[in-house]
Amino acid sequence: MTQISLPQQSQAKQAVLDTMKAARDHDVKWREGRVFSLVFNAGDEVSDMLKEAYNLYFSENGLNPTAFPSLKKFETEVVSMVASLLNGDDDVVGNMTTGGTESLLMAVKTARNYARAAKPQIKTPEVILPMTAHPAFEKAAEYFDVKMVHVPVREDYRANVAAMEAAITPNTIMLVGSAPSYPQGVVDPIRDLAQVAVKHNLLLHVDACVGGMMLPFVRKLGFTIPDFDFAIPGVTSISCDLHKYGYAAKGASVILYRNSALRRHMFFSYINWAGGVYVSPTMTGTRPGGPIAAAWAIMNFLGEEGYLKLADVVMRTARKIREGIASMTDARVLSNPDMSVLAIASDKWDVYQIGDELTARGWHLDRQQFPPSLHMTIVPAHALVADQFLIDLKESIAAVKRPSVRKVTNKVVVSTANGLMKMLPDKWASRLTAKSSSLLGASGEGLPQRSAAMYGLIGTLPNRGDLNELVIDLLDQLTQMPKSDASAGRKSSG
Repeated sequence: MTQISLPQQSQAKQAVLDTMKAARDHDVKWREGRVFSLVFNAGDEVSDMLKEAYNLYFSENGLNPTAFPSLKKFETEVVSMVASLLNGDDDVVGNMTTGGTESLLMAVKTARNYARAAKPQIKTPEVILPMTAHPAFEKAAEYFDVKMVHVPVREDYRANVAAMEAAITPNTIMLVGSAPSYPQGVVDPIRDLAQVAVKHNLLLHVDACVGGMMLPFVRKLGFTIPDFDFAIPGVTSISCDLHKYGYAAKGASVILYRNSALRRHMFFSYINWAGGVYVSPTMTGTRPGGPIAAAWAIMNFLGEEGYLKLADVVMRTARKIREGIASMTDARVLSNPDMSVLAIASDKWDVYQIGDELTARGWHLDRQQFPPSLHMTIVPAHALVADQFLIDLKESIAAVKRPSVRKVTNKVVVSTANGLMKMLPDKWASRLTAKSSSLLGASGEGLPQRSAAMYGLIGTLPNRGDLNELVIDLLDQLTQMPKSDASAGRKSSG
């Protein structure tokens, strides 16, 4: 990797901004409603409000609440509003975090520390969760030395409660359910999971990062939504992202606990530092004031009325897209999603090739596996482009139906690799997997424009350990400076 040094001379403001804008031109076109993940765009009025509120607290640090009592006020009121929305009583407490991943990390860390105090006989704590649960739980397992026990889901992709109960051991400290799960947008049977948790004296975390700021309003619009929140005895913690359907600025999430006694196990303190007493509620030290202030501002700006209006737009758009897909013979929505998150699959054609065709038409949909599918998170911006998306989806399916050299080649690559993996010794199979990134077209320039072969291979090869290394290799390549840019830049004198 060729290094780039700091410019020796200051540059003009406009020149710097022009360079940034030119670079942004290569990003996905989320402002045009072409992205079905990553960005929750509720329109210019909301965006303008967020920017103004964020900039009011651009420099403030929420690390010390005594220095900035206004940020303390905003955070506690945001937490209280979310708790009320999720049927929490006066005992429910929580804190803001930088996003869903941090909220889930905190839920696992809290469960581990609670178990250390309440069940000291447990030396290898375990958390039981459905296969569809967010991978941040696995990240928490690596960070906090907690074992994640993944359980297959039912045919409708909801948590299999009986299977999860059967997986309980003396080392189990917590169960997990999603509301909804990200891959298929279905709410797990939280009430049934809560009964199991109470029966076995376990904690139960509900990952409502996607749905916490959406499902309550969807229910008020008249849709049937399964119970999932603190109204259920046995639910001990809930995570809820504000920068998703709360339309707050990134990164803003909330982690809630049934009571203060449980939340205490989340906190960190160190009293022997020369710099004074250090205490923090969550993972981060410095806590940017902007996201906290912007979250408070947007929740007050929209209020229940505003959130209901946005939820109505989103659900009408989701219904239009689902009905459009249902009318197609070559594509279908997996299961029966409970809100505005869904997955597109095909029983006849390679859905990853359909995804490539949609990408060629300017759309960005995440690729999923087990089973192969395309992810869609629908937001208000999609109301204006839903009809065009359905047209392009039909055209993409038609394109996949037509024979081509590329499709034949992709199929041969995937089938040949799978066949070889079954025949070759483990050491040889590992070497073949190590070469896969180049075989699939990835390089220092990034991932290939068409990814059907790559996702087909990653989703089906049996040696998951080697595949993990392959994925890390790809990430390593993506985060290196492209040679064309580096050679044109300033080389480091070191």
